[in-house]
Amino acid sequence: MTAGEITAFTGHCLCGAISFRGTFDAGHDLKACHCGQCRRWSGHYWAAILPISLEIRGAPAWYRASDIARRGFCATCGSSLFWQREGSDVIEVAAGAIDAPTGLTLRGHIFVADKGDYYPIDDGLPQKSRE
Repeated sequence: MTAGEITAFTGHCLCGAISFRGTFDAGHDLKACHCGQCRRWSGHYWAAILPISLEIRGAPAWYRASDIARRGFCATCGSSLFWQREGSDVIEVAAGAIDAPTGLTLRGHIFVADKGDYYPIDDGLPQKSRE
């Protein structure tokens, strides 16, 4: 898929209480975030899409994890689903919660200075120590 190609997506949490659908640019620069907050919240690293449109069904619970963002999850099954920067209307969606085929390609890693000590990053993709 190429940049500028608008792609539809659907997804849901583990128990199905929260589902979503929307569109995104297939050329989206999908990066894995290895910061401490993302690792603790997701259980490993976090990767999310920046949707053009998003419709959420169900009521996610929200947790303000820092002064800059809040994180949305299913209060029933605990699935990590959304990330929203303070003051923004855009809600990023967890790549792992999107139904296959996603059409996504991981293109890099951020906050690698904070990554867990239990895994290497050796896929040859670009790495940034911060954002």
